[in-house]
Amino acid sequence: MRVSVEEPQNLMCGRFKRGKVISVPQGEHLYIGSAMNKKRSASLASRLVRHATRTGEKSPHKIRPRMIAFFQQIQLGNNDLLPKSPKKAFWNIDYLLDILSVEITGLIAFRTNRKLEAKLGEFLENDSNTWILEKGLGASDIPGNAHFLSLTSQSDRWWLNLPNRLDAIIS
Repeated sequence: MRVSVEEPQNLMCGRFKRGKVISVPQGEHLYIGSAMNKKRSASLASRLVRHATRTGEKSPHKIRPRMIAFFQQIQLGNNDLLPKSPKKAFWNIDYLLDILSVEITGLIAFRTNRKLEAKLGEFLENDSNTWILEKGLGASDIPGNAHFLSLTSQSDRWWLNLPNRLDAIIS
């Protein structure tokens, strides 16, 4: 998930590291996640739409309507992808994505039954254009990994090449 942070943020991500305040710089970031659970709430399309939803009366991410339309077009998920109940922050990434000056600006998704999250996380952690914001962030279920990374470059070229690089890993 491509995440743009318009202004620096200092936030706690729930109970992550006992409420440690994490400094998130302005710029481009990426989040690696999975939706392996077979329940509706964790299906790929539903999970991504949930990420593009904010808590309370806050406006959703600008990308959400396009996501829903695209998922319906490719018949990913059911016709009602919006969360059934008001969103509550649960995952580490929820706390950042709830901030109005933070936007999801793009997605790369793979539909597979293979557990690739750790492998993708490690690959992206080792990319010379990324750096680990806080060890373990976004990867509480995979010790040693970090699944929320910052980018050293704001280059669209890096993002455009990413699908091919990831495809080589999962093939």
